[in-house]
Amino acid sequence: MKSNKLLTAPVNSTIKDMTVPMMYGLILMMSFNIVDTFYVSMLGTESLAAFSFTFPVTFTLVSLAIGMGIGVSAVVARTLGQKNHELARQHASVAIVVSAILIYGLAMLIYAFLAQIFGAMGANSENLTYIAYYMTPWLFGCLVIIMPMIGNSVMRASGDTKTPAKVMGIGAIINAALDPIFIFGFGPIEAMGIKGAAVASIIASVISCSIVYYRLIFSFKMLGWSYDMTQVMDSTKKVMAIGLPAAASNMMTPISSSIITAIVATYGTEAVAAFGVGTRIESFVVIVVLALSMSLPPFISQNFGAGQIERVKQGYMSSIKFVMLWQGGIYLILVVAATYIAELFADDPRVAEIIVLYLLTTPIVHGLAGVTILTNSTLNALHKPMASIMLNVIRLFVLAIPAAYLGGYWGDIHGLIIGVTVAAGLTGLVAFSIIRYQFSKIGGYDTNESLSDVAVSK
Repeated sequence: MKSNKLLTAPVNSTIKDMTVPMMYGLILMMSFNIVDTFYVSMLGTESLAAFSFTFPVTFTLVSLAIGMGIGVSAVVARTLGQKNHELARQHASVAIVVSAILIYGLAMLIYAFLAQIFGAMGANSENLTYIAYYMTPWLFGCLVIIMPMIGNSVMRASGDTKTPAKVMGIGAIINAALDPIFIFGFGPIEAMGIKGAAVASIIASVISCSIVYYRLIFSFKMLGWSYDMTQVMDSTKKVMAIGLPAAASNMMTPISSSIITAIVATYGTEAVAAFGVGTRIESFVVIVVLALSMSLPPFISQNFGAGQIERVKQGYMSSIKFVMLWQGGIYLILVVAATYIAELFADDPRVAEIIVLYLLTTPIVHGLAGVTILTNSTLNALHKPMASIMLNVIRLFVLAIPAAYLGGYWGDIHGLIIGVTVAAGLTGLVAFSIIRYQFSKIGGYDTNESLSDVAVSK
């Protein structure tokens, strides 16, 4: 069984086998954002700026799903580690229904206050028109777009990362094919502009959603519908105890991103457009970190549930060693490619200049940012959601937002980008200190080991 492999196979090869298929799937899935951004950029700077405004808001809903996915993954994986498949099935079934209710409820709340939300972020009347074109279909179709993430979390908790990766890849390929058809029109389909990007995502996600839930029901036998209220309440409490704090923790990122976007908006439409491109490219170049953040929690949770603390520590430490080296290599590639990337997404010289600055600055600390991401995942997998929330409060509200404001105050948009970069680096150091403390409490950490030791060790 895959779950047994997580408990017995060599640590590094197990994590590698789980992460590689996730990485391929994420590369294709992240192309959703890259492809959408590329085609929308062809509509002009105003459309690109409006599209950039939408990212923090759509990612708020995605973050809720990620948080609930972390909750169900941690609970299901730990239960499987205790060899109780039927209870794991109960937890998964209840979590999926509860997640759908929460996600759609928040989507409708956002729709009701769309103008106020984006107005507070600094969008002008022209931006708001384009934003509404995109956000209206996206919000009403959000369950189809987002719910595969929850289903994928259940499969990963069972030790299967290949199926989720394939599903993400299929959805991304379909989206890439449909984008130009719906954005620019083809045959009987009229051009929809920025709205077409949302429509293409929804259609592609219908197929992904169907595959995920078919597999969960018929292949994994992880969904059932015959639970009484006592069982429903028990599973809801267990999943929400981790899922809600994890969701709150994850949602801090797009909320703070909204605040930073509002600060960026004071520097003009070109700055917003460039910042939006930069953040989407950034999400692509940390693909390995994101893959590890999805494959590591099931490994951590199952071994934690089985009492194998040394394997928990080894899995985390091996992952951050690799990430720091990998992201260093990625930065060298960006140094060479930044100008070409900027020219691909922007005709406006001012937009291109800011994109280049972003790509030459923020990736310097992507290794330390990876430590933060993996620490968050590990804390939730260890059923320490409040520690994860504390880390994100420090990351965003103590460091990132003040640094963005002060950097912008002293050095315009250039200073803002530098400020955000410094904050991300400092957060990585804080994250490592927090996980070192948590490991020492469960008896799995050498208190003499430092992050510099990690960076240079084999």
